Amino acid sequence: MARIVMKFGGTSVGDIDRIRSVARRVKAEWDDGNEVAVVVSAMSGETNRLVELCKVANPMHDLREYDTVVSTGEQVTVGLLAIILQSMGVEARSWLAWQLPFKTSNSHGNANIDNIDGSQIIARFETQDRQVAVIPGFQGISPLDRVTTLGRGGSDTSAVAIAVALKADRCDIYTDVDGVYTTDPRLVPRAQKIDRVSHEEMLEMASLGAKVLQTRSVALAMRYQMPLQVLSSFENKPGTFIVPEEKVMETADVTGIPFSKAEARITLNGVPDRPGTSALIFSALGDAGINVDMIVQSQTNENQATDMTFTVTDTDMDRAVSLMESRRVEIGYQELVADDKVAKVSIVGVGMRTNSGVAQKMFRTLSEKGINIKVITTSEIKVSVLVAEEYLELAVRALHSEFGLDV
Repeated sequence: MARIVMKFGGTSVGDIDRIRSVARRVKAEWDDGNEVAVVVSAMSGETNRLVELCKVANPMHDLREYDTVVSTGEQVTVGLLAIILQSMGVEARSWLAWQLPFKTSNSHGNANIDNIDGSQIIARFETQDRQVAVIPGFQGISPLDRVTTLGRGGSDTSAVAIAVALKADRCDIYTDVDGVYTTDPRLVPRAQKIDRVSHEEMLEMASLGAKVLQTRSVALAMRYQMPLQVLSSFENKPGTFIVPEEKVMETADVTGIPFSKAEARITLNGVPDRPGTSALIFSALGDAGINVDMIVQSQTNENQATDMTFTVTDTDMDRAVSLMESRRVEIGYQELVADDKVAKVSIVGVGMRTNSGVAQKMFRTLSEKGINIKVITTSEIKVSVLVAEEYLELAVRALHSEFGLDV
C-alpha cells in the first residue's frame, strides 16, 4: 500500500467525460489499496475565461477580488470529481483551501505557501473506507482568511506541497504528454522519453524552457526530496520518474537539451567602469520586476568603459529598454542595442560534474554548423548559449545527435 497524490491539469479535466476518465484512474489506485489524494485544475480554458471577465469588469481590478473570481474554476472541478467518484462506489470528499487549511502569504495573485494541515485527510485515510480527498490546485487562504491564488500554473506546486504535507510516497503529475523528453519532440522527432531524471536536472530543464513542469513545483519537490512521476492522462504507459540524485545511477554526460525562444538581448555599450554601476543597472531592473537571466561584461579598453550585455524575456524587452533609457544619464552608457531575434539553447546533465570536455564538445558542434554564440552562461550541471533565432532548430538537432540522445 502506498500514499499517493495524483494531480490532473486542465486538459485532463476538460469536460465531464474526461473527469470520468480521471475518476477511473483514481478508483484503480484506490482499488489497489492505496491512500489517494487528488489535486485538480480548473477545466481547460476556464481560468482564462475568468481572468478575462475580471479585465472586462475593471482593468485595474482589486487582486483580492480577482482571486475570489479565478479560484472558482477549481471549485467546480473538485465537486464534479467527488460526485463522480461517489457514483463509482469510492468514498470521496472535496476539500477547499479554507477547509484543510492551505495557508499562504497575503500576496494576492501570486501567493507563497506557508503551511498545510493534512491531519484531517490523513485521519480519513486510516479509516476502513480510506476516503479519497479531492483538493483544488492553485488556491490557498491568507492570514486574513481571504482566498488567494498561487499564480498561473500553480496547481503543480499545490500538488507537491500537499504531497509533502501528507507525507506521501510520491506525487504523480498527469498531463497531456507521457513523460519528460530529451528535448521537444515537435522540434526533434528523434527525441526520447527519459525514464528517470534527478530533481536538479529537472529544475534546470524547467527553468531553461522545458514546459512539462512548473519550475516552482520542481524546486519544492527537490527541497523536500519528494519523488515525482510525470504521466499521460490519455495513455496507459510508463512515465518519467523525477527523484533525488542518489537514486539516479549511471547517467550520460547530457540528459536533455531544453531551449527557449522567448528571449531578448540588451547591450549597453560604453558603460563607465566604476564601482556600483552594475548594481545601479540591475537594481533598477529588479525593482521593476524584470528578471535578468544571462549577464556578460566585457572590457573595451576605451576611456575605462565596458560593454554590459544581459538577457530578459521578450515580453519584458520594451519595459527594460524604456527603463534603461530613462536612467541613461545616471548610468552613463553611450549606446543601447536591443535584439529579440535570439534564442537560448542549453545542455543539462549531472554527468557534467565528473566528465570534462562537455562544454568544449558543445561549442565545437555549434561551430561546425556555422552557428555563432552570442552569450554563454554555465553552472555545475548546465551550459547555456544564446544564438540567433534562425539557428535554433539546427542547434538543438545537432547537439541532440552529438550527445547521443537520438532514438
